[in-house]
Amino acid sequence: MTGRVDSLRWLPGVRTLQQYRAAWLQQDIFAGLVLASMLVPVGIAYAVASGLPGIYGLYATIIPLLAYAVFGPSRILVLGPDSALAPIILSVVLPLSGGDAGRAVVLAGMMAIVSGIVCILAGVARLGFVTELLSKPIRYGYMNGIALTVLISQLPKLFGFSIESDGPIRSIWAIAQAIFEGKTNWTAFLIGAGTLAVILLLKGSKRLPGILIAVVAATAIVAALDLAARSGVAVLGPLPQGLPSFAIPLIAQTDIVPVLIGGCAAALVSFADTSVLSRVYAARTGSKVDPNQELIGLGAANLASGFFQGFAISSSSSRTPVAEAAGARTQLTCVVGALAITLLLLVAPNLLQHLPTTALAAVVIAAAIGLIETADLGRIYRIQQWEFWLSVVCFVGVAVLGVIPGIGVAIAVAIIEFLWDGWRPYSAVLGRPHGVEGYHDVTRFPDARRIPGLVLFRWDAPLFFANAELFKERVLDAVAQSSTSVHWFVVAAEPVTSVDVTSADVLAELHETLRDKGIELGFAELKDPVKDKLKRFGLFARLGEQSFFPTIEAAVARYRETHQVID
Repeated sequence: MTGRVDSLRWLPGVRTLQQYRAAWLQQDIFAGLVLASMLVPVGIAYAVASGLPGIYGLYATIIPLLAYAVFGPSRILVLGPDSALAPIILSVVLPLSGGDAGRAVVLAGMMAIVSGIVCILAGVARLGFVTELLSKPIRYGYMNGIALTVLISQLPKLFGFSIESDGPIRSIWAIAQAIFEGKTNWTAFLIGAGTLAVILLLKGSKRLPGILIAVVAATAIVAALDLAARSGVAVLGPLPQGLPSFAIPLIAQTDIVPVLIGGCAAALVSFADTSVLSRVYAARTGSKVDPNQELIGLGAANLASGFFQGFAISSSSSRTPVAEAAGARTQLTCVVGALAITLLLLVAPNLLQHLPTTALAAVVIAAAIGLIETADLGRIYRIQQWEFWLSVVCFVGVAVLGVIPGIGVAIAVAIIEFLWDGWRPYSAVLGRPHGVEGYHDVTRFPDARRIPGLVLFRWDAPLFFANAELFKERVLDAVAQSSTSVHWFVVAAEPVTSVDVTSADVLAELHETLRDKGIELGFAELKDPVKDKLKRFGLFARLGEQSFFPTIEAAVARYRETHQVID
């Protein structure tokens, strides 16, 4: 019995099914049908935005919904094609496929498989914490850059023409040039602009599905007035009848590196978005979601998508609220949505043949606008400007260099930001302020009493190779700036959570330097795991057990006793 319970840990959907209540069924079915009405136009739109035929957007919706319903830990999360991933897929597929739709599908499928494998391996290795290394300003920066990239990529379809360009900046120039040359199809533009207006106006409504209303209206107008034939409005055309089939996407050897990079970038972006959205809805429902299982669920969905003619997918911040508002209770909602789309492909594949591509562009543009974050960036600018400029750097990286290099810039900036405080941490000489308990930074408390001959020094970071020499410099500076001859130098080491070999060797050198000056080096409040490292490095024996104190007060008391200091 225990073994069965453990196996179900990897199958949250099956575990939910065992606890399913009959009262939930009606709500899940209704929510699934409502969700399907939105999944169809959005899936098609994001497939086109990714450089793929629209039908594959439905394939990338059906299969991942079913896979996540089994392996995903969130009961309400909706997965599928995503606007944030569209430019990543397009940046790989477009240059490698050369306009060949079949090859584009294969490339996108392999990207999804790479993304799925990366997510699953990360989940099994319990690396669900990695996205926490991307700070909020950095996430805002790359998402704003992706939003701009998506928006620019859809403008030609909105205006009813096509362009050839490489990169967002060149695309802007090509779009402007095409408009000035009179290439705009104004009928297509009016339909697209009207679709976009309806979506944005109804965006806040929980009762009226703006996307569904706008897309149905645009399709009806184009069909009734025969605008495809009369005005040259591009339409989706009839969808192939049938369901996705299992296929192994085999790519050329020359395509491996860009596909690997694109798949890893897709994995990072999709899990960053999914983890945030999952935590939000877990908090709303009062449940707890394991981020490592979330990685496995997301990976399984991507893996299934890649093997069934789909492409990389993520969670959706626009479709998940639709499911919630419609009353979804469990993963069965997504299963019903997937089955409804399947029925559409089998029974009525021509239902969407008059859907104008300019309306699909409007759907994607509306989603891109929803990705843009400015209000919170304004708050960040007011409270800490350097983090705001980090966000700008990431934004520019994506907007100027493109999505894949831009994601690389975001990751590099995240690592630098993460390590910066460790490279150049804060340090302080401590004293005892009047009327305040304990020992505190003398720059904050200028009247703090300092004990003659004793320097108390706090270092607010782990000691490692990158900051060891700086630590040594600041210690010697503190000694030089002391107003009295120094006999003891005690490091208040509670913030020091680690020591590596390089920093241990520097500590040994510092010990010798201070001893030559007649100064004893000691440590107070050093954590036991760090002390154990010093023992392995031989530094504990060199300094002597008498140099380590449980508290700062104990070090001060020992110094007073040894040097007979009274103040």
